[in-house]
Amino acid sequence: MKTNPFLKIILALALICLSSCGAKKAVVSEKDELPIIFKSDKHIICTLTKDMSPALLAKNFLGNRDMAWVIEDENKNTLYHAGETIVIPLANDNKAGLYKDGYQTVPILCYHRFSNNCISRLCMPQDIFAWQMKYLKENHYRVISMEMLIEYLEYKKALPQRSIVITIDDGYKSVYDIAFPVLKQYGFTASLFIYTDFVAGGSAMTWEQIREIKNAGFEVGSHTVSHADLALKKPMENEEKYIQRITHEIVRSKEILDKKLNQDTTLFAFPFGSSNRRVINVCRKAGYKVGVTVIKGGNPFFNDPFLLHRDQVLSREQTAFISRLNTFQSVSLEDKDNE
Repeated sequence: MKTNPFLKIILALALICLSSCGAKKAVVSEKDELPIIFKSDKHIICTLTKDMSPALLAKNFLGNRDMAWVIEDENKNTLYHAGETIVIPLANDNKAGLYKDGYQTVPILCYHRFSNNCISRLCMPQDIFAWQMKYLKENHYRVISMEMLIEYLEYKKALPQRSIVITIDDGYKSVYDIAFPVLKQYGFTASLFIYTDFVAGGSAMTWEQIREIKNAGFEVGSHTVSHADLALKKPMENEEKYIQRITHEIVRSKEILDKKLNQDTTLFAFPFGSSNRRVINVCRKAGYKVGVTVIKGGNPFFNDPFLLHRDQVLSREQTAFISRLNTFQSVSLEDKDNE
């Protein structure tokens, strides 16, 4: 299969930047001093004198427990017991997730509602959802926030290997009753996309429940006011009326979420995954940073932030779920046609 020439140019330029751009050095703490075998601007190799978790190592050497993934990615199959030799990366300048044989891509999973007795394809059985989260945990996938993904798309920060994002649309009460406890059990969070007219309805979460989930580290984004198809003009609707309507859906929902949740709402999910350039322009002007679709596939660093791909998890089959978790796209920069 031939590689897209434009893609090859992007990847080649990124590789040049990776090799030439300077990386910010981390400051190494002197706490819990360990025998240093080797030290440079980018790495420390040391021997553990006692059992130490990656989080503690990250706190002491990188200044941030949340950077534990940097150490974990560098030291696969390590137990972090006394006597083991550990590599501490002090700088991660691969902010594009780009390698000679391919590039990192981030899957975004999309759920809607949950139940023990599902009828709709948009409903995920509780036991299946629990199995899926267990699979992610046991196979070392890292559930990241949309905010982390934004920093990756803006070429500001590298991401952990095997990163994925979990999103849940609409705001059904089953998110609070079923999905929230399962996600907490595995130490995961998700990004919720709420359409504001639905909140406090018969089958929807209340604002108090949404606030509780947000306070647990989850993100909350907009899914419009009424879940309207923003790309579809209504019959007899002229351009002016159309722009007024989609502006209300996009701007008003952000105003409500900002006030109710005391936040600056920057995440947007297009209802039905449907958008166009007029919709995207209104989203940008309103202050959103990303827009997610339901186009299948992962998200490399060069994806349009307002056309992010997202896989709806509809099948109950294990193989179908696993097939959505591809976090690396193999591609060669060599032009084999000219060999």
